[in-house]
Parts: sequence; C-alpha cells; structure tokens
Amino acid sequence: MCVVTSLAWGQKKQSLFNGKDITGWKVYGTEKWYVEKGELVCESGPDKQYGYFATEKEYKDFELTLEFKQESNGNSGVFFHSQIEGTTVSGWQAEVAPLHQHSGGIYESYGRGWLIQPTAEKEKALKEGQWNKMKVLVKGNVVTTWFNGEQMITLTDEKIGSRTGKIALQIHDGGGVKVRWRKIYIREL
Repeated sequence: MCVVTSLAWGQKKQSLFNGKDITGWKVYGTEKWYVEKGELVCESGPDKQYGYFATEKEYKDFELTLEFKQESNGNSGVFFHSQIEGTTVSGWQAEVAPLHQHSGGIYESYGRGWLIQPTAEKEKALKEGQWNKMKVLVKGNVVTTWFNGEQMITLTDEKIGSRTGKIALQIHDGGGVKVRWRKIYIREL
C-alpha cells in the first residue's frame, strides 16, 4: 500500500511503509522483520545470516528518505538497483553501520566492494542509539547520501546509472543486530 503525499515544491512522494504490515515488500532469508508500534523492526534470527526486506517494485531514479534507529550492533544498509536471489543480492548499498564503519558510503555487493566512504569527520553525523534521518538520491550515474542533513558522499558511476532494481533494507550476518525503521518515502524522478 503506497500513500501519495504532495511535497512543498509540487512533487509527489510515496510512502513505502504503511506502519501496519509489510504490504509491498518481500522478505528474503530467515532473519526477523516485523512491525511494532508503527515501526519496522529487523532483528537477527536463529541462523544469524544476511536478510533483506525488499520492495516488490523496481526503481531507477529516485529520492529515498527514511529514519532508522540502531538498537544493537546496527549493521544494516539500504540497497538500491538490486536484484535478489535467496539471500544473495547484487546491487549497491548505502551503508548503515555503527560509528566509524563508513555509514553513508556506497558498497557494491558481489562486485567492486567499497566505491566511496565518507570522511571520518562526516561519519560523526551518525547519532548512535537515536533516530537518524537518511536520504539517498539516485539520478542517472550520480548517487548522493545524507545523514541528519549532512551530505556524506557523492559518487558518479556509469554502472549504477545503467541499472534499475529493488530497494532493500539489509540485516547483516553475525547475529545480535536490531534496527528500527520508519517514515520510508520515495519520490521517483
């Protein structure tokens, strides 16, 4: 279920998460994804493996905004232009991780690895244990990320610009991970 909201400048954004259930999304893997108090929660399951929560729809150019709160470990991420089979994802990740682990950087899964990491100074924009606002802007070959209003990175990459795919939230392997998500909106460009 997508709710369309009008922005101040006349563009439209859609809510990707209705706060009640996981309509419009698909779970990949055995890790836990559930709704609690209007928030989406991802938590390590018994297998302590990677897990993904992906949109059914694919996107090309967009502005994605969301809020997240890392409750324990917090190693997660926001994938875009992704294709998923089982728990193998090919695509790009805007990192969400504990402090000083490159949150806001771009990692290419099953490909080139880290493409860009924010400076150590910029990484201080992450507020551990609190709600953080994240924005990911993908337009053509250019990706820009923000945390709490601080621009983290800008990357130009033709490979990113050549693809479309799902948006997916990740839970990292290893166990002990718990992250809350809310206010997930997309504006297609």
